[in-house]
Amino acid sequence: MKKILTGTKLQEKMQESINLLCDIVGSTLGPKGSNVIIDHSLFTPFITNDGATIAKNIESDDEVVNTILEIAKEASLKTNEVVGDGTTTTLVLLKSIFNTSLKYIEKGKNPILLKKELSIQLENIVKKIEQEKRIPNENDLLHIASVATNDQELGKIAKEAFFKVQNKNAITIKEMEENQLDILFTKGYILNTELVSDYFLKEQKSIEMEQACVLIVHDYLENLENISFILNDCMQKKRNLVIFANEYNENVLREMISLHLENELNCCILKIAEYGMHQRNLEKDLEILTDAKIIENYNFITKDAIGFVRHLNITKDTICFDFIENTKIKNYVSSLEKEVKEYKDEYEQVFLEKRIAMFKHGLATIYIGAPTKTECHEMKMRLEDALCALESCKTGVLPGCGITLLKIASGIVPKTDAEAIFKESLKMPFIKILSNAGLDSISFIETIKKENFQKIYNVKQEKMETIENTSILDSLNVVTTSIINATSIATMLLTTTSLVINEYANTMNKTNEYTEM
Repeated sequence: MKKILTGTKLQEKMQESINLLCDIVGSTLGPKGSNVIIDHSLFTPFITNDGATIAKNIESDDEVVNTILEIAKEASLKTNEVVGDGTTTTLVLLKSIFNTSLKYIEKGKNPILLKKELSIQLENIVKKIEQEKRIPNENDLLHIASVATNDQELGKIAKEAFFKVQNKNAITIKEMEENQLDILFTKGYILNTELVSDYFLKEQKSIEMEQACVLIVHDYLENLENISFILNDCMQKKRNLVIFANEYNENVLREMISLHLENELNCCILKIAEYGMHQRNLEKDLEILTDAKIIENYNFITKDAIGFVRHLNITKDTICFDFIENTKIKNYVSSLEKEVKEYKDEYEQVFLEKRIAMFKHGLATIYIGAPTKTECHEMKMRLEDALCALESCKTGVLPGCGITLLKIASGIVPKTDAEAIFKESLKMPFIKILSNAGLDSISFIETIKKENFQKIYNVKQEKMETIENTSILDSLNVVTTSIINATSIATMLLTTTSLVINEYANTMNKTNEYTEM
């Protein structure tokens, strides 16, 4: 059976849904925001102030509220998906834009006309925000990470990792049982592989090879006779040899092990731990790194197929190439950087960005531990937030604590309803941050206006700072994406006049509160 809700009843339910979502998530905004306990059917309950995590877990036993909640969540989760931060700011803006706009609609304003006015005014606001940006320095990155983690030590770790590798997708966070906080940098191109036999290790944890020859075989390696002249050349010149072959005959493996164990040739055979196009792309990377030629047809093998690398470290699961950057590698990386901008699939983009990072800066691993798993998991989420915030700051930063939006709001002289709505709504992130800290925002707004917005209030340290020296910064991408997504969802809901829903569609415990229209 279908239920239909229209008119004032629908607007009331929209307002109830938005207020429920935005009030809970909004309470976490700022350095003195609250935490929220989340229960989960598959995990133990945990405590967090991560807006995206909280938003995902908010549900209602009211089917209408729950349906609207899912739409409202999209604003915050889309912000988190695009820039990795700004979830809470988005919802604070969403609530204010929706509720303020609703007052004008109740007075007779046409929702479609209002949506058009808001869209036009939004473009002007985004342009004004971009005019306030500046490029961050290393000290700025530390401030951003510290604010995102709400912890100076965690912020320092996040900043060091990001500053070194320049890409959040090149950073791995590992939870440890020991109570620790450490970071490990790995320079070089690291490939996940499968060492096809432990005999190559000779009871060692790893194999070190200097000036090694590299052979990349994409075709099926049926027997060693196909590459016998390469093996003989390596044995005569006492060179190390690594063969990448994903399909091979068992006789090939036995003969390779025999050569290695009898010390005739220091060698090993590996498999690339990827499939399809990923495997092809990694083979291409190796071809560029080693100057080898991928073997796809044994009838045309020459000594030119052999590549060289100055140092290799091989373990059971990985191989690390120590290489010297040259023009060929630089050009190849430039082509990959152009390619990554065209990717729409997030998984493929992350895979490509990690490859680029290994060519340019290397990888970083952050090891974290805490007395309890709950605390460790919460630390990991804060670090992930910090890394996302740092990544989004590449295009520029703004004075934080909502002061940039406050400044723009103060400069608006309302001539249209849309301008009046934004003048009211853009103040809300600043007001919410201060109210979460138990402060009255009115006096602070007056003080900041008198200083011509050249000073900012540091909520955490409870003092005024100059804009030039402030440690409170926001990412340009986060602020602009937050206001764009909040406006988008608010206007979509405001122009919706009917809701058609299946009874008992969302939860097991539904009520018949609404009658059929």
